[in-house]
Amino acid sequence: MIVGGADGCRTGWVVCRRDTDGTLDIRVVKTLAEACEGLSILAVDMPIGLMDEPIPGRACEPEARALLPGKASSVFPTPCRPALACTTHAVANATSRKLGKGLNQQTFHLFPKMREIDELLRGSRKLRRIVYEAHPELAFTRMNNGKPVLAKKRQPDGFAERCKLLARHGFKWKVESLFGAARDDVLDAMAVCRTAMLIAEGAATRLGPARERDSYGLPMNIWF
Repeated sequence: MIVGGADGCRTGWVVCRRDTDGTLDIRVVKTLAEACEGLSILAVDMPIGLMDEPIPGRACEPEARALLPGKASSVFPTPCRPALACTTHAVANATSRKLGKGLNQQTFHLFPKMREIDELLRGSRKLRRIVYEAHPELAFTRMNNGKPVLAKKRQPDGFAERCKLLARHGFKWKVESLFGAARDDVLDAMAVCRTAMLIAEGAATRLGPARERDSYGLPMNIWF
């Protein structure tokens, strides 16, 4: 069974694929549809399933933050569906605020990737059985015996600590540059690839109610 993990990067998506024998293949692809090819499970660091209003929000997000003391800010608030349709931060923020809560600039920068995964899954029931939402920091926390890795991954100590955790759990990476992606993007793709492996084995943890769906039938869960 081949599984994968994907994280958005500046030129598309960085994908870590893990074969049955543990061999890793790390590459950059332009679209998430390409990332899905040939995989049994793909775990993605991007929200799946959107509320129609920003309040109360998806149940899985506060659950995720509670597991990440000192790192809770890494779980971005997911926009409501009406805001995602907006093309400027000002309009998206005003739309969201009118419905109950504003929207920060950091979340707005993720809109193109959020739209891509949303359109892909709304258009394919098959991919809904393959693609799962995951979160790298939850994955690293699980690898670290339930303790969040507080050092920043873009700093040398945080990067090295995460590399050690990945290697300890069967994801060794000979650190090298990958055109179109930052080194920390690769770490995140590897981390959620481990989550995909756990999902395939039936050993992953799900946050949010099992049957919670948005208005298009997309699940609203985070896995780690």
